[in-house]
Amino acid sequence: MSAIVSVKDLGKSYVGGFTALTAVNLEIEKGEILALLGPNGAGKTTLISAICGIVVPTAGQVLVGGHDVVTDYRRARSLVGLVPQEINLEPFETVNNTVRFSRGLFGKPRDDAYLDQILKDLSLYDKRDSKIMMLSGGMKRRVLIAKALSHEPRVLFLDEPTAGVDVELRKDMWDVVAKLKASGVTIILTTHYIEEAEAIADRVGVINKGTILLVEQKSALMQRMGKKQLRIDLAKPIDTVPSSLNKHSLELAEDGQALIYNYDTKGERTGITALLNDLQAAKIAMVDMETQQSSLEDIFVDLVREPS
Repeated sequence: MSAIVSVKDLGKSYVGGFTALTAVNLEIEKGEILALLGPNGAGKTTLISAICGIVVPTAGQVLVGGHDVVTDYRRARSLVGLVPQEINLEPFETVNNTVRFSRGLFGKPRDDAYLDQILKDLSLYDKRDSKIMMLSGGMKRRVLIAKALSHEPRVLFLDEPTAGVDVELRKDMWDVVAKLKASGVTIILTTHYIEEAEAIADRVGVINKGTILLVEQKSALMQRMGKKQLRIDLAKPIDTVPSSLNKHSLELAEDGQALIYNYDTKGERTGITALLNDLQAAKIAMVDMETQQSSLEDIFVDLVREPS
């Protein structure tokens, strides 16, 4: 697949010396869903703003569909739809007029059927003649999404689109995202709901302190960095792990009722057989065992954790 967004050595510094982005390189492929994860202040919004032409980079280059976002701004921006974090809408305007005006800004011909379908997909059609000021916060966020889609973009940025909204909107939005992906639209998502990224993303990028730590296929990332955990429930609680079991690096549950063993599924040996033998030798009785695979959230936390 070819890249529709190409970010090369992108940097952004502000007066006063603060550096928001440092030498960011990123290739985003046509038709993929890329989840961009990072803690608050990591540079996610600055990176999106630079790609969308809202923030002017101080170094590097961004191409969207082959068009430079600085020197060929109009063509690059026409390919991009952005759903920002902040709700900034004209309160006295109607939903219908808001969405149609947004389409007109990009010089698109009138297409009532297309816009009506967007409103229906986002459960906004019944509110099309309502003024923005009369809508709930969740409904206003739906209008932002409709505005971003109004000019038929080929790249859609969703910057924390479901933060603080109801479950119904989240479901509606992911249904729309699935339809857009099927039609070939590229989607870049930032979210604090990492389970959403795990559910829908093709690739995952992690950014921290203005630097991209990795960009990788979600499945490959979870296979490479994911670990399995074995929980051993005990017949009787214990106060400490016996010294004879120290070689297994076990963790004791807070209530002393279980032992936790982490192991790598790709290793030649998991060490579970030896552990069970040593537990028997230490006369520790078990009542149950269960395994659990680490999630994308576990991997993310490990990647951005500050060294102690």
